Amino acid sequence: MKRRRTRESTDLLGRILTLAAEDGQAVHVHEIPPREARTAPPRRPLSDPMREALLQMGIADLYTHQARAVDLARDGRDLVIVTGTASGKTLCYNIPVLETIAQHKDARALYLFPTKALAQDQLRTLRRFQRPDLDAGVIDEEAVAGGPFDFHAGTYDGDTPQTLRTNLREHARILLTNPDMLHSGILPNHARWAEFFGRLSFVVADEIHVYRGIFGSHTANVFRRLLRIAEHYGARPQIICASATIANPAELAQRLTGRVFDTVEEDGSPRGRKHFVFWNPPRIDRAGLERRSSNIEARDLFVSMIRSGFQSIVFVRARLLTEVILRYCQEELAKDGGGLAKKVRAYRGGYLPEERRAIEKALFDGELRGVISTNALELGIDVGSLDAAVLVGFPGTIASTWQQAGRAGRREDESVAILVGHNLPIDQYLMRHPNYFFERTPEHAVVDPENPHILLSHLRCAIYELPLKRQEERDWGEYAPAILDLLSEHGEAKEVKGRWYYTKDGYPAHGVSLRNTAENVYTIVETGRGDGNRVIGTIDEPSAFPQVHPQAIYMHDAETFLVDKLDTQEKVAYVHRADVDYYTQAMSDSHIEVVRTELERRMLENEIGFGDLNVHSKVCMFKKIKFGSRDSIGYGNLELPSQTLETNGAWIAPSLEVLTKVTRYGRVPAEGLWGIANVLPDVVSLFAMCDPVDLGTAVDSKNVGVPAVFLYDKYPGGLGFAQKSYHMIEAILEAACDLIHACPCDDGCPSCVGAPLPAQMQQDPDVMGKGRIPDKEAALVMLHALLGMPDYVPKGPPDESRLERVAKEQAKVVRQHAIHAGEEEAPLPPRVVTPLPADIAERLRRRLGLRKS
Repeated sequence: MKRRRTRESTDLLGRILTLAAEDGQAVHVHEIPPREARTAPPRRPLSDPMREALLQMGIADLYTHQARAVDLARDGRDLVIVTGTASGKTLCYNIPVLETIAQHKDARALYLFPTKALAQDQLRTLRRFQRPDLDAGVIDEEAVAGGPFDFHAGTYDGDTPQTLRTNLREHARILLTNPDMLHSGILPNHARWAEFFGRLSFVVADEIHVYRGIFGSHTANVFRRLLRIAEHYGARPQIICASATIANPAELAQRLTGRVFDTVEEDGSPRGRKHFVFWNPPRIDRAGLERRSSNIEARDLFVSMIRSGFQSIVFVRARLLTEVILRYCQEELAKDGGGLAKKVRAYRGGYLPEERRAIEKALFDGELRGVISTNALELGIDVGSLDAAVLVGFPGTIASTWQQAGRAGRREDESVAILVGHNLPIDQYLMRHPNYFFERTPEHAVVDPENPHILLSHLRCAIYELPLKRQEERDWGEYAPAILDLLSEHGEAKEVKGRWYYTKDGYPAHGVSLRNTAENVYTIVETGRGDGNRVIGTIDEPSAFPQVHPQAIYMHDAETFLVDKLDTQEKVAYVHRADVDYYTQAMSDSHIEVVRTELERRMLENEIGFGDLNVHSKVCMFKKIKFGSRDSIGYGNLELPSQTLETNGAWIAPSLEVLTKVTRYGRVPAEGLWGIANVLPDVVSLFAMCDPVDLGTAVDSKNVGVPAVFLYDKYPGGLGFAQKSYHMIEAILEAACDLIHACPCDDGCPSCVGAPLPAQMQQDPDVMGKGRIPDKEAALVMLHALLGMPDYVPKGPPDESRLERVAKEQAKVVRQHAIHAGEEEAPLPPRVVTPLPADIAERLRRRLGLRKS
């Protein structure tokens, strides 16, 4: 039975404000008023079976956006629905799909969801439309049927038993899957699915806002392959997309599918009153540089809600933190007795499918009081009506923030959402400027289907699936012909009479992951068990080095495992259970290499550039961190292979005049550069739909000849974030300047210019780097000079240790600029324009094992 609400949410808000009364953590409370439902009928009445099914679900009328979506779908239009959480988007596509398959017995529909859990959840919804006497062999047996429609449906993913797959292929009228299984399991074997593809009437893509960045770029190519195969079998399916609120839903849908879309975005669903609280942990030191742990603040909020009977969810930004906060909460709740500690769980990728489904069901049924989750539960999985959502740290985008906050208070229920700020620049900026968040529209989603590194993999898959005609080459982007030539040179492709064929054994989709471009995935194996070893998770190679290196602590369901060995040949991490009171954070070193300058311009007298970079990094040591206190209790050295990221980036090289101005005010230019570098990822994340951890920064003078700040995409080949920053650098630097100015600290703190925060620290922003914080005043002097603003006069003199460096820094800067100026006078070599940039071609050649051209 569903848990009944025992208190009003206004009582919850009062309790939260009481918790904040002593230290003033509740820095802003924003009330979102309730909204009445607006209903409308579709132009043509619903069919009798559809009206009967909806009435059984308690639905007498459609919301205005549902009626409009049904009308457009019935007209055969491709459409994207963009309305709020729990607004009934599912009916927008289920109604036209079910009506069509009821009228046309040959019609088929393919539903795509970004996660297995979401597909399972939506299958349960479909079962409510289905006749209960149908064969459950192709259906989720846990779902309860009870509708009037005669159709088979089922989920086809990596968890589907082999015995069920043939049944689904032959009988399913609606197939629910994810882009990964479509890519690796269905499209390469399309001949077996010939009947399904030949009768395909609808493709439904839910939660398309997730398809951004690298995952979206891969998924766009999967759509190309899907629609090409459907056309091969004589079908042109109608496409219906659904999305959370983003700035460019129709553009994203078009980039993903190549179609033009109508947009449905006027939300007619009701909404309960919601209170959105911005919660800033209090300062804990006299200097005001450190704040109380956001993880501990979240624990206290969550535990207070659980004890008071409010069902809640906590969202964190990394898998590690689900386990850390779960451990903190269970320890605190265990003090009460009564089994409350067992009423909370963690939910993240890496858990077994049966674990995830059990957690979802227990949360929906009210058996769990709460869950700590990554963004895996951000999507539309129905976990019931929760009272509160706690967001630990800004999720990285405004769109994701609203999605996570919307998991509480579905339909007319009143609810509370709490954003707990990290002691990081963007979080602290939002704490000081909450109106920035509430007045700003959600971000644009960025995808780059023509990224050569991604396109190489999907062209292999496409020509394996069907020969590619010469006239189709340009449909895959301007670099497709050059990539096909490389595949031909490597012996993987051959052109015969104007058609490209795949010539290798096996199918290429098997080695391509859509979720990241790392082709190596490590398996995590638990040893030392009486019943033999068992697999407890997987992890991609870039994450494996910092997270499952020898002597690392790996956490699963709040239990700690010690890593005994990381086998880089077999791609396996061997772990055993270990009862320890600490976890680990890896530390790495990196340097930048500019391979090619693609774009360059002047901003006043400052050099702005964009091009291809190699980022070399090496995990060299790790730190042990005690639970609770966050004290460092030891270090260890590591011997792991170096990794090279081939990507692109933008850079800013201040003029000699700017650097000299910094030294004239008695400040060190390098510290100003580092201050700007530290704040850039957080600022850029507001201009492009990316997470700050998707971006890297560095300060270097070896590459462009003078000191420069580098900003790069943390993905092979780049995904457009750094390139967008190049074109918007003035606005980005202005925002960085505003952010630093707004911080109340005296000379720099982790909330403005920060300290260099390595990627691994992003897993737990509470564990800050202990390096020296750059000089805030130097950063402000430099930003004012870069932007041509009136001089910024520093507040007070710099400390003596910085003064000692100023003279040396000034002489070094003058010398570097003199050398650089001499180089600029030399004639540039002629530029060779080829269909595929030479450096990218060479990278792809190396990837294919070809000799240099």
